[in-house]
Amino acid sequence: MRTGAPGELIRPRPGLQQGGLLCGKRFMATSRIGKPLDFTDVKTWSARERGGAFDASRLAGVPDVRLPLAQFFNSLPNTRKSRELLEAAEHIVLSAANGRQNICLMDASVLELGLSPLIIKLMERNLVHHVAMDGTAAARDFETAFFGQVRDDAAKDLQEGLQGMARETGEWVNALINDGARRGFGIGYSLGRGILDRRAAYDGYSILANGASLRIPLTVHIGIGADSFQLHPSADGSLLGKGAYKDFQMFAGQVPEIHQGGMVLDFCATDFLSRVFLKALNVARNLGHSVSNFLTLDLGSQSGGDPAEAPLRQATRENGRSYSFKGHAELMLPLLFAAVQRLVR
Repeated sequence: MRTGAPGELIRPRPGLQQGGLLCGKRFMATSRIGKPLDFTDVKTWSARERGGAFDASRLAGVPDVRLPLAQFFNSLPNTRKSRELLEAAEHIVLSAANGRQNICLMDASVLELGLSPLIIKLMERNLVHHVAMDGTAAARDFETAFFGQVRDDAAKDLQEGLQGMARETGEWVNALINDGARRGFGIGYSLGRGILDRRAAYDGYSILANGASLRIPLTVHIGIGADSFQLHPSADGSLLGKGAYKDFQMFAGQVPEIHQGGMVLDFCATDFLSRVFLKALNVARNLGHSVSNFLTLDLGSQSGGDPAEAPLRQATRENGRSYSFKGHAELMLPLLFAAVQRLVR
């Protein structure tokens, strides 16, 4: 930038003279040395006069690890996410106590992180009244029931075209789905009942089997081509569609039960099932059911974008309440579970 003595005309660069910001204008150089601001007369107020804002009850306590876990929750600071976590836990218990439904959405991440025992315990305690899962979660749960754990090498198997192509899983899952669909049952019930009837070695760890045993509605929501068992020759597209459609109808039938105080608990890593919930909510309202003033809890959805546009937040935008606890589900779900358990006798 060119400078000059006071009063000297500073000519703009040639490139800015025609049509630019300085076109046709002449500027006088001025001094740019600032004057320091004097703080002598600043206004102040008395901290004593505005006292009382401090609330010691909001501060964290120091838990004694030798005492029961309930003491840990009592020591949490009464603010922001810690307060919301305790509120959400109370709502889960109150919803069940008041006869409202708590719907659980889950995908395979729950199983891969070893969290299925917590879901099963919530089902046993009558704190979860419907479980909706995707097809991958259903296949993983089925394999857990019969084989404990199926080890796969995703990268190597994909190179060889063998990803998810376990023979027993494909044959048995499709056989149960096909038989159940022919008899008018959805995929969730067909698989859960099949695991129980065949006395799978690890059925106690299966959410599908426990749902069937406890007579808790359990639905499976698939995407055609998204699940490996659909790639086996035993898969029947028409029966897969029939079973999946039956499950969606069952799911939509449960949604009105969250009206006035029920909850939707989303334990998924993606927003696939929360979008299925939006469709079920929409069709329930379309058919004249009142579904409002419910609560949602998002424990893991990583859909990106504007959080305010997340499916569960959309569902409660006009009324209700939405809780969101982003973080590692392997930590957050046990923490939520313990917060709930401390309220249940």
